[in-house]
Amino acid sequence: MPLMVSDYSWTQTESTVCISVDLKGHRADRVDVVSTDEYLKVHFPPYLFEAFLFQPVDDVRGTAKVGNGVACFSLPKKIQGMWEQLMITTYDKVQQREVRERAVVKYQEKLSSQSTSKAAQKQAERRYGLETLMKLEQEERDAVQKVKDAEREKTRAELEAWQLRPETGASEEAQRQVRRQSHAPAPPDPPTEKQSAGRPEELPAQRPSGNIPVRFTTRVFPTPLRESRAAEEEEWSRKQAEARRAGDPDAVELGGLTEKELRADWLKDKGDQCFVSGDYLGAVNAYSLALRLHRDIPALYSNRAACHLKLRNLHKAIEDSSQALVLLTPPVAANAASRSRAHVRRGSAFCQLQLYAEGENPRGLSALCEGLLAAHLLWDVSSGLQDYQAALRIQPDDEALQADTQTIRDAIQGPPARLDTQ
Repeated sequence: MPLMVSDYSWTQTESTVCISVDLKGHRADRVDVVSTDEYLKVHFPPYLFEAFLFQPVDDVRGTAKVGNGVACFSLPKKIQGMWEQLMITTYDKVQQREVRERAVVKYQEKLSSQSTSKAAQKQAERRYGLETLMKLEQEERDAVQKVKDAEREKTRAELEAWQLRPETGASEEAQRQVRRQSHAPAPPDPPTEKQSAGRPEELPAQRPSGNIPVRFTTRVFPTPLRESRAAEEEEWSRKQAEARRAGDPDAVELGGLTEKELRADWLKDKGDQCFVSGDYLGAVNAYSLALRLHRDIPALYSNRAACHLKLRNLHKAIEDSSQALVLLTPPVAANAASRSRAHVRRGSAFCQLQLYAEGENPRGLSALCEGLLAAHLLWDVSSGLQDYQAALRIQPDDEALQADTQTIRDAIQGPPARLDTQ
């Protein structure tokens, strides 16, 4: 049930009544207003203000302003005079309901009429625009037709003037008279048809055929040779080559390789073959060359870390494993196996760094952990344990990984204490 608002104020003149309602901090877009000639409602949940006006007002000319936490209404009176009070307080619930129902019906009719008037206005505007467009098109057609008529009249006048010219014979006779008076030699008469028919027509000789060789100077620059400056262009080319060599020092070393040998997948397969055959140094070289060309492939870093583990380059193994883990982001199911291998290789390198001593068995992590237990070594291998725990979180069902992780954990914590009994 809404809360009735009693916090309002009103003023009046002979012709207008003004009502101000406090919105209690509500925004203007959440205020619903219904106004008729005898009823005013302002609803802003959960509050409700309604007024059964003392006398009828002209709601068509009335104005409403909602903002700054206040709703202000200015309602012109239909009957001028001073009101004794703003609202009628003698209505019972039945009368109030009837007034509300009449107000709702009037408000709906008002909205319907406004919608109809807006639609009619829009239709009238569309019709006016179409008529204006048709008028402009008609004016353009009239202008084109006017130009056509003018050209037609001009052509007709020229034709009539050409038809009124003197005959050709009289014109020739006048020309002969003028030449005779000026003693100028007359031009030879053109041959008649009979003379032309009796004399064979002489045709010019056929031109000899042949090929004209055209050669162009080979140039790097798009300008023609006649517009170039050879010395300046050679100097520019030399500086460009030096700049490329300075920016890419590997260009000289990679210049003798074929296109196939410069592909990352071919170099990776070559490194894998060398690793399987035991040529760890060759595998490192292949992976390094591939990384020199493509630095964003994590598998190359991870595989080179495995080679460094075999070659006892433990710091480089840690560096390559860390770089592989950086590239294997974000962690998704597709790169889970690669991330697990990188963690294991970095953890193995950490452990081997702490246990680099004479007599160590470098056969793998399991043998390394056995050496830990046998010698009761208490070096800090927490970094390696963290990597193995990270790999175990990725592959929790790997039994060998579980055993290695537990072995490292036992080695760090030390053997269990035994009580001497006698």
